Amino acid sequence: MPIKLKPLRKIDSEIISPPKVGELVKGKIIATDKNSIFLDLGIKGIGIIYGAEFHKARSALRGLDIGETVSAKIIEMEDKEGYRELSLADAAKEATWEELRRRKEEKEDFEVRIQKVNKGGLLTEVENIPAFLPVSHLSPNHYPKVKDSDPAKIVKALQEFIGKPLKVRIINLDPRKEKLVLSEKVQLFDKQEDIMKDYKVGEIKEGKITGITNFGAFVEIEEGVEGLLYPSEIPIVKEEKMEDVLKVGQKIKVKIIEINGNRLYLSLKK
Repeated sequence: MPIKLKPLRKIDSEIISPPKVGELVKGKIIATDKNSIFLDLGIKGIGIIYGAEFHKARSALRGLDIGETVSAKIIEMEDKEGYRELSLADAAKEATWEELRRRKEEKEDFEVRIQKVNKGGLLTEVENIPAFLPVSHLSPNHYPKVKDSDPAKIVKALQEFIGKPLKVRIINLDPRKEKLVLSEKVQLFDKQEDIMKDYKVGEIKEGKITGITNFGAFVEIEEGVEGLLYPSEIPIVKEEKMEDVLKVGQKIKVKIIEINGNRLYLSLKK
C-alpha cells in the first residue's frame, strides 16, 4: 500500500519545528498526583503542570480524568527532570484573547454589564478581561451632556450606568498590555449610514433638546440621530445665555448646515 503524503508532511513539519517557550500545545493527561499533572505531548515530549501553575489552574483541573486532552502553554523547555513546564492558566488566557480578537475582526456586537466608572468612562469585563468604554464612545443617547464639562458631574452622570447592560463592540485590544477598549456608538454607525442618506444640508427638521453644555445644545432628530447646535448658531441677545433661550426637553425646528459622518450640525438662524 502506498504511503499517504499528507500525514508524512505533517510529521516532518513537527520534527523540523521543535517546541518552544510560549507555544500552545495539546496534551493527554497520563498521570496526576497531589501537586502536579503530567501530559503526553506526543513528539514534543512529556509536559508537567506543577507548583504555582498547578495552584493557579486548580479549579480548571478539578474533575479532569486520565486520558482527557487539555491545552497548555510551554513556559520552560525543560525542568531538572527533563519535562516541559506548562501553564494551563496562560493557555486559557491566550485562548480568551484570541476569541476577543475574533470578535473585533468580525465586528461582533455583544452585551456587557457596567461595573465601575471613572471620569474618562465606564469599566467592565469581557470574558474576565478588564475592559474600558470611553465617554467619547457612548451612544448619543447615553453621552453625559454636562454643562462646563465638570469632571465631578460627568462621573455622577456615568454612575447611572453601573449594573446596567450596554451593547458594545471591541475597537482596540493589546494582550501584552492587557488593554481592551470598547465602543457603544461604533455599532450604531452601520445603521446610521443608511439613515443619513435621507438628510440633506439646508433641510428644516424638528427635534428635541436632550442636553445643553458650554459648547452647544444636543438636539435629537430621531432615535439614534442627534445633531449639535453651536452657541454661534443660536440667536440670542447680548445679555442672554443659552439656558435662557433653550430648555432640555423643548421641541424646536432647526436647519441642517453640515453633515459630517453620522453627526448633524444645526442652526436656529434663519
